[in-house]
Amino acid sequence: MQPRILVIGTGDTKADELAFMRMTIAQAGGLPLMLDVSVLGDPPYQPDFDKHAVAAEGGSTIPAIVALGDENAAMTAMAAGASALTRRLHDESRIDGVIALGGTMGTDLALDVALALPLGVPKFVVSTIAFSHLVPPDRIATDLMMILWAGGLYGLNSTCRAVLSQACGAVVGAARTAERPDLRRPVVAISSLGKSCLTYMVPLKPELEKRGYEVVIFHTTGMGGRALEAIAAQRGFAAVLDFSLQELANHLSGSVVTSGADRLESAGRAGVPQIVAPGAIDMVDFPTWQPVPSRFDGRPYHAHNRLLASVTSDGEGRRAIARAIGAKLAAAAGPTAFILPAGGIQQWDQVGEPLHEPDATAAFVDEMRRSVPGSIVFREIAGHINDDEFVAAALDIFDRWAAEGIIAAGVPS
Repeated sequence: MQPRILVIGTGDTKADELAFMRMTIAQAGGLPLMLDVSVLGDPPYQPDFDKHAVAAEGGSTIPAIVALGDENAAMTAMAAGASALTRRLHDESRIDGVIALGGTMGTDLALDVALALPLGVPKFVVSTIAFSHLVPPDRIATDLMMILWAGGLYGLNSTCRAVLSQACGAVVGAARTAERPDLRRPVVAISSLGKSCLTYMVPLKPELEKRGYEVVIFHTTGMGGRALEAIAAQRGFAAVLDFSLQELANHLSGSVVTSGADRLESAGRAGVPQIVAPGAIDMVDFPTWQPVPSRFDGRPYHAHNRLLASVTSDGEGRRAIARAIGAKLAAAAGPTAFILPAGGIQQWDQVGEPLHEPDATAAFVDEMRRSVPGSIVFREIAGHINDDEFVAAALDIFDRWAAEGIIAAGVPS
């Protein structure tokens, strides 16, 4: 196989770097296809897809884009064209992977292009702002690969070559070995944290597999929830069991450990059947290496490791989270159920544990009862989210929906 790699960049300003990438991809056994997203100038080589083709794919022309007179508006228009063109090339089986190069402008465009491609298509961004907080979670494709473009301004140098050569080799290798998701069995998504905090996925996974479903579990520490939302938006799941909503609490509390403002919205908007529970919403995550915000002074604190630490929100904070959950459930267009475990929502909120705060838990339960819309299935259990009672309640709703055809029937392996 000779992987066909689409190379995206502004050929008028980064011609040397892009030419080096084209050569490296070819030396690695790939077939480079050059897509130029320049606006004002032209590259010193003939691209396979020039800027006029990009603009036209987005429903515009280069003169019209130049006439916008604003670099942000111009690159946004080129991003629309590049995304549409790249997706069409993929759908026509003309490319096997994508690599894009850029600073802030090129990265902004490249993120849109990556989001236009489905899971399993290798997508690599070489960027001067890789891993930066300038990149919001909702702009990051589920399986996006990034590398910092060190030494990446004003021409080639040995540092730049070291980075670009790794990136080019990586995308060619990924295109050769990538496995697309196997869709022969319906996929069920479950959100959770580690087993020390939430354990329901341990009994749920084998039970759902026995019913003929593939189970995919997402770690809700920011990007895990982002991946769940992105795939749900593309209707990639037969059902979503969204039982860990800590990222929603993080976002409302101003934490950087967020999946974006649309957490708990994509499945409902896409009409995907969802069963929801409020796992771990009492905790707010922050980087361990930063001071805890002053508004959480005096609250129980736990350092999970050198990266991640948690504090708990008070009763009023939890009431606000309950109202936000209710509002998102009310907006769902598809079948939705909510399970409220009145006995607790994560391992450490139980009697004898360090985050046991019965008054704050009671405030959340009270507000949640008020906030659940009447249009959805509501089930309250007396037990804890880690109890067998919770798993039984989830399976009862799931099995009933499967019997009624609301959830696609499983396929025995």
